[in-house]
Amino acid sequence: MHSELVKIERTFERSALTKIDDPLLEKHDVNLWLKRDDLLHPVISGNKWRKLKYNLNEALSLGADTIISMGGAYSNHLHVLAYVGKILDLKTIGIIRGERPTSLTPTLEDMENWGMDLRFIPRSDYRHYRSYRHWQDLPGLKPNQFWLPEGGATGLALKGVAELVEEIDIPYDTLCVACGTGTTFAGLINAVSKEVSVLGLAALKNADFLQSDVQSLLTGEFHLWEIFHAYHFGGFAKLNPKLALFMTEFEQKTSIPLEPVYTGKMLYGLYDLISKDYFKPGHRVIAIHTGGLQGKRGYV
Repeated sequence: MHSELVKIERTFERSALTKIDDPLLEKHDVNLWLKRDDLLHPVISGNKWRKLKYNLNEALSLGADTIISMGGAYSNHLHVLAYVGKILDLKTIGIIRGERPTSLTPTLEDMENWGMDLRFIPRSDYRHYRSYRHWQDLPGLKPNQFWLPEGGATGLALKGVAELVEEIDIPYDTLCVACGTGTTFAGLINAVSKEVSVLGLAALKNADFLQSDVQSLLTGEFHLWEIFHAYHFGGFAKLNPKLALFMTEFEQKTSIPLEPVYTGKMLYGLYDLISKDYFKPGHRVIAIHTGGLQGKRGYV
């Protein structure tokens, strides 16, 4: 691991496991813990760092001085990349979905303040960039530039996600996580023991592509996993009163902050599954808080 990345990780707090107490869980005899990856660092939190870490190590090993990636106006991935780029004195370029808004979102403001070159492109053009999966694939890539696909979704990202599983020191039956690109989900599946099931809750509408994308990243022959598509609340980053109420009540009960793009939806869906007796009595579930709380600023 590159020494500068090691220095960054030395500033991190340990990702804690928090036991959730709730009458619903008691009624259905389900044990639930939340792995608090949101507590790793005030900015570099959650699965974004885990997916970015070994990609950055590869870029630095190749002598890259510029990282180019893509995302939306509230992208946690680009937000972390811009911040780390500033720390490492790397140039960063963000290809942003959609036209430049009159007023930048707080996320985009941070990224620009940290030195990221923001390049806004039409949504129709943005989709083409998703086909560039390898660091060298981006057309017109210059020497010392490194292309990082949307969300850091590469094989190297799986190695960082696997370290999350290694940190869990209690017995459990199921891991649960929100799905964007499916990379974190696939990394968890690859890393858990064969008797553990992994559940993904899609944060996007029309996310049937996740099935094949995840399958392409799996390394074993047999895995227990399932993706649920009923808890996207109308599409990526959509929030309605039902989800808002759930998040408010959860935060009041637990003092754990949520955001509506990923973890809020994941926990809503998980609670709904528990209420429908999806899990057998005595089941032990660990849900992953993937951070990204900075994105909540667009909703409050």
